[in-house]
Amino acid sequence: MKVNRKNNHTRKTIFSENVKEKFEQFQQHFQIQFNNPALLYQAFTHSSYVNEHRRKFFADNERLEFLGDAVLELSVSQYLFQQYTMMSEGELTKLRAAIVCEPSLVLFANELNFGQYVLLGKGEELTGGRERPALLADVFEAFVGALYLDQGLDEVVSFLEKIVFPKIELGAFSHVMDYKSQLQEVIQQHNNGTLSYEIVEEKGPAHNRTFVSRVLLNAKELGIGKGRSKKEAEQQAARLAILAIKDQEQGE
Repeated sequence: MKVNRKNNHTRKTIFSENVKEKFEQFQQHFQIQFNNPALLYQAFTHSSYVNEHRRKFFADNERLEFLGDAVLELSVSQYLFQQYTMMSEGELTKLRAAIVCEPSLVLFANELNFGQYVLLGKGEELTGGRERPALLADVFEAFVGALYLDQGLDEVVSFLEKIVFPKIELGAFSHVMDYKSQLQEVIQQHNNGTLSYEIVEEKGPAHNRTFVSRVLLNAKELGIGKGRSKKEAEQQAARLAILAIKDQEQGE
């Protein structure tokens, strides 16, 4: 899907050669080449920078943040809808909210070192703005918005497939996902018998305990997981069991 770039409402941007070189390196590092580099610059331009350079007609990233938020919600929603066919609407909504929220967006932005690319005013820089959670979350959304305008939804999804979606599969948001219920539904679809869970190991001091649990189907082990509580260990075991079943089905 390509987006018409003739009317993307970006304002004139005049940046120094140092800034241009910085974002050239950004594009090389992430292997993303913007057709309209001004959109990339804008995504990382904080309002404090604009306030100090008013005569140069810079545009800050707030409008792109607005757009990026919607694009991110759509992309994540589509992924969850296709990937987690057993989840109810309420469960999908809860999981999406955990992914598209400030703490998670900050995690993604920090992993990509987005903070080092942000263009800040001197005052914001001196007060630690480059590490401010809300600012980093906004920059991540603004970048998604810029990428969408420049190259379309497919490229946004490709980007998220590298940064966001693998974390979902690895259980980064397992605290809001009921894997045990999902596994139960998968087993019921195949009429394969009865699930049971058992704790096979407890280790560590009382204040830092680790539990190991395994899930069994008719006494056959499907998955084994670890956690800081028995419940967490069981959820991880169920998650790994679901992945194992999916791999088995795809191999058939």
